Amino acid sequence: MKRIVAASLLLLNASAFAQAQTAPFDMSGERPPGTSVTPRLTSPTPPAAATAPVPVTPPVSVIPAPASPAAPAPVPPPIAAQPPQSPPPAPQPSATANSVAPLRAGDVRRFVVPFSKLGLGGEYDRRSWSVYLTPEQAAAKASFTFAYQNSIVVAPEASALTVYLNNRPIGQQRVGSPDGSSAVTFEVPPGLLQPGANLVTFEANQRHRTDCSIQSTYELWSNIDPAGTYLSFAGRDAAQLPSADAIRAIGVDGAGKTEFDIVVPALEQPGTTKPLLRLAQGLSVLSSMPNQIFAFNTASLPAGGPGKLSVLVGTAAELRPLFPDLPPGAESAALAAFVTDPRSGSPVLLISGPSWQAVSSAIDTIVSPTDRSSEVRRDVLTTERWSAPNAPLVFSDTNIALSQLGVKTTEFSGRRLRTSFNIAVPADFYANAYGEAKVLLDAAYTDNVMPGSHIDIYVNDNIASTVPITTTSGGILRHLPIRVTMRHFKPGLNSVAIEAILMTKDDAACAPGSTAGATPRFALFDTSELQIPDFARVGQRPSLAAMAGTAYPYGRATEPTPLFIDRIDADTLSAAATLLGQMAITAGHPIAVETVASPNTIGDRDAIFIGSISQMPATALTQTNISAASQASWRPVPDTQAGVVDTGTAFEEWNSKVSGGVLRSRITAFREWLSRNFDISRSSLQFIPGAEQIFTPANADTLLVAQGSSPAGAGAWTVVAAPSAKDLREGLEVLTAQLNWPQISGHITTYSSKTGKIETVPVTRFDFVPSTPWSIANYRLIAANWLSTNILSYAFLLVVFVLLIGITTSSMLKKLGRSK
Repeated sequence: MKRIVAASLLLLNASAFAQAQTAPFDMSGERPPGTSVTPRLTSPTPPAAATAPVPVTPPVSVIPAPASPAAPAPVPPPIAAQPPQSPPPAPQPSATANSVAPLRAGDVRRFVVPFSKLGLGGEYDRRSWSVYLTPEQAAAKASFTFAYQNSIVVAPEASALTVYLNNRPIGQQRVGSPDGSSAVTFEVPPGLLQPGANLVTFEANQRHRTDCSIQSTYELWSNIDPAGTYLSFAGRDAAQLPSADAIRAIGVDGAGKTEFDIVVPALEQPGTTKPLLRLAQGLSVLSSMPNQIFAFNTASLPAGGPGKLSVLVGTAAELRPLFPDLPPGAESAALAAFVTDPRSGSPVLLISGPSWQAVSSAIDTIVSPTDRSSEVRRDVLTTERWSAPNAPLVFSDTNIALSQLGVKTTEFSGRRLRTSFNIAVPADFYANAYGEAKVLLDAAYTDNVMPGSHIDIYVNDNIASTVPITTTSGGILRHLPIRVTMRHFKPGLNSVAIEAILMTKDDAACAPGSTAGATPRFALFDTSELQIPDFARVGQRPSLAAMAGTAYPYGRATEPTPLFIDRIDADTLSAAATLLGQMAITAGHPIAVETVASPNTIGDRDAIFIGSISQMPATALTQTNISAASQASWRPVPDTQAGVVDTGTAFEEWNSKVSGGVLRSRITAFREWLSRNFDISRSSLQFIPGAEQIFTPANADTLLVAQGSSPAGAGAWTVVAAPSAKDLREGLEVLTAQLNWPQISGHITTYSSKTGKIETVPVTRFDFVPSTPWSIANYRLIAANWLSTNILSYAFLLVVFVLLIGITTSSMLKKLGRSK
């Protein structure tokens, strides 16, 4: 009996112990999809199975265009990224779900990521941009959903993704989705969203599971899925698009693109091209989205969807077969209104009137608020739709606090801290050989940081300066001047990054758990400043970098720019609208153009040529140093012949490899060493720059952008050509994307759809174009930069100057000196 009682007591104690013990170690971040997880701290609606997003847009009221140009809708000022006023909530456990949830009945979804890919890398990364919301969307109940996947080496217990809206944290998610994409939903606090621009910020703090080395930090990443990241608004009222906000609030689709579908039944009629291109530029400037494309057609109204806006343009008689329910006012006066597509319920921008003169007047009511005189200087480049805040435009000696550039004070406990910001310089920037900016750094580091650590400055992803940390007792840096060479700056937008590489004895030992240490070892303060000195200002011709940066020289033109288009069809006009729309964003206003049928009518003005290579005027090709034979020989290689090897070409390549390949490779390596260490290149070892070489595009290339001087040398001619109109349209859609547009530079830029590569031909000889009033100080800076670029000319002038001093001194001593 005693044995039975003892056994019963033992079983009861074991059961109580099993119920009282804590949960085992939870690797929730490594669970396969579908496994249950700990509930969230908030109670968002869980996303369900992935389906394609369904746009829900109710009818939009018709608003006739006013007789006089309408005043621009008030736009909130750009939002500067400031430190959050309240700490982020505690990290939520990893949530396992599908990347895209179905749209619930009555809800409206707005995709928010303006990129095709969004990656947060390293131990610390932060990305900010703004999303334009209508008053109805800002007032609606909203939730924020994002889908992500991370590297398997990210430690979930020490890593988190934080989402901010208008500088207020709305949620923090533990990083733990290495096996697939997971969706997380946060409720948006009421009253947080506002009509107009709203700042969206992703901040990643990531740590490695086991490795403490600097190299291991490059293995840390979290990729945000644009198709699974959106704002959801409750109620159909959020789908309404008031006339003042419809274009600005167009947004993006699930791939980060914005598309304007323009239907023009009279597309190929004379006189329609100029107002249509003006309309495209106005829409581009109003939306200011980074990846915009324009598509023209004549037959049907495309289906609507996220990031798309359909536009009907034409007289009432032309549009009635496509859209029978035209407003009555379209037959008597100019009309610009939003109507509803009866088939899909999507909003459509209707621009009509009794004649094309009235249609042009209606277009002006939409575009005129974006016009700006070329004589009015702007202070910023508009970048907030993909990188907030807007980049300040620096024209002379300036000090800018990093807090104004979106950098916030950061205390860091990891091994590699990197933060970046944007700055812009004008198109006539000319200080790539001698200029030096300064970063006045405010920072601090503990005594754990070992010598060998350093702080690096990058400009456009090129190393520009390095400052070593040599003390072992810690320190506080107050406006430490770090000289930054300006050789990597270019006209337009520039990205500057500050990176701290920190090594400690603890990292060398790398004890278990040390990767997740939370004790700060470094601090970067937003009181740091960037100092840009006075720099030489003079335009250069040719310069595709200046055209890509600020649409120079076309953005400064005081009269319409001649535009040659070989033929007016849907593909060619779509390509021209996409190009001019991107240039209008960089210029800050629409560029006035006039179509011309022959280069003989252009004279010596700045001009743009767009079309297929076979129809391009021979004069334009000659002025841009493009081989005239390419009009017949430039044909893309078919996919079926991509793997065929030409015997003659292969023989010549092997002959060069065997006979002179080793010597040539050594010479090339020596040239690269000279350029890397002493900034000496072949062009800098010439007294006079050589002539431009005739360029023949390869058959693998599918798009070419080239710039040269006009016949008399007083203007810039830009040629945009492709083997066919289809290649032209597809190539410009890729080249004008936000990630590719800054790669346009030099004298010629080519793109290949076969390889996806963008290649440039540097400028060999250029002409100076005065851009500012004459001054001794500016000419001195111009001479300093030119002599720094042409070192042989500098050495020759120096020898001549020394000889003149010697001769003058000798002559004076003979006349004034005392002879023995």
